[in-house]
Amino acid sequence: MSKVQEAVVCFNESFSCSQAVFSTYATQFGLDKETAFRVSASFGGGMARMGDTCGAVTGAFMVIGLKYGKTRAEDEDSKERTFQVVQEFVSRFRECNGSIICRDLLGCDISTKDGAKKAKEHNLFNTICPNLVKNSAQLLEEILNL
Repeated sequence: MSKVQEAVVCFNESFSCSQAVFSTYATQFGLDKETAFRVSASFGGGMARMGDTCGAVTGAFMVIGLKYGKTRAEDEDSKERTFQVVQEFVSRFRECNGSIICRDLLGCDISTKDGAKKAKEHNLFNTICPNLVKNSAQLLEEILNL
């Protein structure tokens, strides 16, 4: 199974979008699955179900950080490289999906009672979100050559 498929399967197993993307790639950078699940747990649903930045996007940001992130105070090149790659990812994700904001992508604000109800009634977490996880993983593979 490809990493892209693995991310979608993980999401379909009831992990959040951020957990699905991050945990799929984190092991390549020395993080075990359980730690990856814990680190990324609060980012699902647009940052703790607040409808902000999509968890599939924040999961990808964390993967980019694992690959390029600054680890020494004086390493400004790594910081700039990380920001450059994140910006490229965002540009391409927006091009494909129109936004990186969960409430825009779903067409409702899941941070509200009415929005959460609409998302469930219209099965958005099973129709829209798997495609966002898939798209995020595909873009990561293209950008990072994973």
